[in-house]
Amino acid sequence: MRKSIFSVLFWGGMCLCATALSAQERLPEYLQAEKFTQSKLNTMLFSTTVDPHWFQQGNSFWFEYKTSEGTFWFVVAPNSRTKKQLFDRDELASQLTEIVHDPFEARHLPIRNLKAKEDGRTFTFEVESSQEVKPAKGEKKKPEKKVFYFSYDYPTRKLTQLTEEAKEPKKLSWASVSPDGKTVVYAKDCNLFRMSMEDYRKAQKDEKDSTIVEIQLTKDGTEHFGYGIPYSILNTDTLCNGKRRGVWGYWSPDSKHFVTIVSDDRKVKDLWVINSVAQPRPTLETYRYQMPGEMEAPEEHLYVFDMVNNTRKEIKVSAWKNQSLGLEARPYEQKQRDAEFISPVWQGDNTRFFLTRSSRDLHRIDVCTYTIGQDSIVPVVKERMNTYQETRPIYVLNGGKEFVQWSERDGWAHLYLYDDRGHLKNRITKGPWHVERVVKIDEATRTIYFVANGRENGENPYYEHLYKVNADGSGLKQLTKGDFFHQVEVDDDARFIVDNYSRVNTVPCADLIDRNGNKVMTIQESDFSQLKAAGYQFPELFTVKAADGVTDLYGVMYKPYDFDSTKVYPIIDYVYPGPQVEAVYYPFTRMSVRTDRLAQAGFIVISVGQRGGHPSRSKWYHNYGYGNMRDYPLADHKAAVEQLAARYKFIDIDRVGIHGHSGGGFMSTAAICQYPDFYKAAVSCAGNHDNRIYNRWWSETHHGVKEEISEKGDTTFAYKIATNPEIVKQLKGHLMLVHGDIDNNVHPANTIRVVDALIRANKRFDMLLLPGQRHGFGDMNEYFYWRLVDFFSEHLKGKSETSVDIPQR
Repeated sequence: MRKSIFSVLFWGGMCLCATALSAQERLPEYLQAEKFTQSKLNTMLFSTTVDPHWFQQGNSFWFEYKTSEGTFWFVVAPNSRTKKQLFDRDELASQLTEIVHDPFEARHLPIRNLKAKEDGRTFTFEVESSQEVKPAKGEKKKPEKKVFYFSYDYPTRKLTQLTEEAKEPKKLSWASVSPDGKTVVYAKDCNLFRMSMEDYRKAQKDEKDSTIVEIQLTKDGTEHFGYGIPYSILNTDTLCNGKRRGVWGYWSPDSKHFVTIVSDDRKVKDLWVINSVAQPRPTLETYRYQMPGEMEAPEEHLYVFDMVNNTRKEIKVSAWKNQSLGLEARPYEQKQRDAEFISPVWQGDNTRFFLTRSSRDLHRIDVCTYTIGQDSIVPVVKERMNTYQETRPIYVLNGGKEFVQWSERDGWAHLYLYDDRGHLKNRITKGPWHVERVVKIDEATRTIYFVANGRENGENPYYEHLYKVNADGSGLKQLTKGDFFHQVEVDDDARFIVDNYSRVNTVPCADLIDRNGNKVMTIQESDFSQLKAAGYQFPELFTVKAADGVTDLYGVMYKPYDFDSTKVYPIIDYVYPGPQVEAVYYPFTRMSVRTDRLAQAGFIVISVGQRGGHPSRSKWYHNYGYGNMRDYPLADHKAAVEQLAARYKFIDIDRVGIHGHSGGGFMSTAAICQYPDFYKAAVSCAGNHDNRIYNRWWSETHHGVKEEISEKGDTTFAYKIATNPEIVKQLKGHLMLVHGDIDNNVHPANTIRVVDALIRANKRFDMLLLPGQRHGFGDMNEYFYWRLVDFFSEHLKGKSETSVDIPQR
C-alpha cells in the first residue's frame, strides 16, 4: 500500500515538474524580440545626425559624433574641405587622468558642456570626477561630484586646467538679455523685474547675493494672470515662490522696448489627477485645462515696456472672442548657439513690429503691426478660409519695409512678398507642392532659402528638400539632391549647408554642400556595424490607394528579421490620425516599441497615412477629416491592409490587429468597433476617446467649432463630436486599454469613460493602468512593450509567454 502511494506521489511529482518545464519553454518569437530590448539597442547604435556648431568667426564648425569606437569631436573647414579631430583622444585621456586622478581612456572620454570661444580656436569643457565634494558644515544637501574645468587651444592642442573663478559662467535660464547686453529682464512672483548686467554677473556666482539690485516693473501679477508662467495647457506651477523665472517676450533691436503677451487664465476651470504612488500619501495635482466649447477661456494681453523710463502700456488687440496672439521673432543666428546670451528680437525695426491675431475657430487670421506710441495694433493682411488655417512665422526684410508670408490660400502652402502696409508685391512660389518653412533670407542678394516637399516627380511627396528662390519669384532651384528626406542647417552667411539625409531604409549620412547645391564633402556616415551584426534589417516602403481608389497613400512595412516568406503572418496596423502628423516615419528612425520592435515578436507591422492626415500635402488632403474626427481615417487603413494582403501571400487577412497611442489610441478603438469583423485585436494607449474632454486647442482646431452670435450680440462656441463610448457596444474582437494614471495631457477619464461603456454593454476587455506615468509612459515603456507583445501574440497567434516574467529592462 505504501509503495502504491509512493508511486503515485513520485509520478505525480514528475508530471508537475514536466508541466512546469513546459510552461517555461521560450517561444522563438520572444527570444527574437529580446535581442532588441531598449537597453541592448542603446549599445548598438549611437549618433545618426551631424549637429554643426558654427564658429563665431569664419565659416568652420565643430560637431560631436559617437560610434562603436566611442565619441569623436571634429572640426570641419569648408574652405579647405577638411575634417580633423579636435582632440588627440589618447593624449587627452592621459592628460585628464594625471590631473583628475581618475583613469580615462580614449573611447570613454567624459567631456561635457564643450563650447568654442569667440576666437575660433579656444574651447572650454568640463569633466566630472568620481571624487565627492562634501557640503559645507550646516548645509543640508547630498555630496556632489567634483567638477574640473578646462581650456583647450585647438591649433596647438594645449590643455589648461581652469580655476573655479576662471570657469565658464553658468547660463541662468531666467535671463532675457537686451541686445546691447546691458539689461536683464525676468519674472519673480508673477511680476516683471529688471536688473543690470553687473548684477546679473553677481547672480551667476550666487543667485541669492543680497547686493543685487532688482527693479520691479509691475505689481499686479497673480498666479493665473502674471509674468513668467510657463505657456502650457499643462502648467501646474503658479510660480509665486520667490524664484526668478524666464519671461516669454522679445526686445526691440535698440534695447529700448520689451514686448510680451500675458495670458489671463483666471476663468479657466481646474482639472485634476491623483498620484497614487507618491510617498508617503497620494497627492492631488491641480491644473487649469480648457475643454472644447467651454467659454471660460484664456484671454491674451499685449504689453509693451518702455525700458528707458520703466513704464508699461497695454495695447488694444481685440477683434474676436477668445482670440489668440502670436509674436513674430527673428530667427536665431547659428553662431549664437554657443554664445552666452541669445536675445529674441522682434520682427521689424526699432519702432514697429509684426504679430499675428487668430480667431478661435482659426477661420480668420490677421497679420498685424504695432508702432510704438500707438494705442492699437493694425491688421495689414487678412487670411480667411472655411476651415482652420495653418500659420508659419513671417520674415521681415529690407529694414522692415517688406515681409514674406506663408499661406495656404490657394490650396497649397506657398510664399508671398508684401510691403509693410500689406500690399502684395508678388507671389514667390506656386504649384501643386508644399512649402514647409523659410530657413533663411540672404538680404544682400534677396535670396530666400526654404524647405519644401512634393515638388520632385517620382519621389515620396513627404521627403523634404532645401530650395532657394529670389524674392521676386525667379531663380527657383533645388539644392539638396537625392531621393531622401533632407534635414538641413544653413550657416549665417548662407554659404554652406549641412545636409543630413536618409530614408527609413538607408544608413543616415551627412554632406556639406554650398549655396548652389554643389557637394563640398561628405561629413559623416552613421555606424550601423553592431546593429547589423545583431540581425537588423531595414523596413520596406510601399504605396497603396485610399478607399476612394484615387488618392495615393504612403507607408512603411516592418518585418521580423528572421522573416520566412513561406510562412503566413498576422498583420498589425500602427496608427495615428493626425491631422498634425501621421504615424509614418520618413527619415531613418531608431527602432520603436510600436513598429519594428513589435514586428520582431512575429508580426508584419505597417504604418500608413490617410486622407486628412499630414499637413505637408494639399490643403484638401489635410482637411479631409474636418468635422468628422472619429471616423474619417478608418476606411483608408482598412483598404490599405486589404491591398497589402492581396499583394503579399505572407499576410493573413484573417488575423489583423491595430494599435496606436494618444490620437492613435482613439483611432484604434474606433476602428475595432466600426469594423468589428475585420480587426481581431486592438491595443489602445492613452487615447482621447472622448474629445469633449480633451484640450480645446487640438479638438477644436482639427474637428472644428462653430462660432454662434446671438441677437443680443453674445458669442458662444458650439462643439459636437462623435465619441468612442458611443460605439463600443459593437465590439467583437479583443481590446486592451492602456493609460498612465497621472496623464495630464489626455486625462485618464477618456479611457475610464470607454471602460464604463464597455461594462454597461457587457463586453469583455483588458486594461493596463500604469501608476505614476504621464502621457508617454515614462520608465514603464519597456514593461508596456512586453504586455503589447503578449496581447497580440495571444489573440492573433494563439500563444504567448504570459506565464514567464517580463524580461529585464
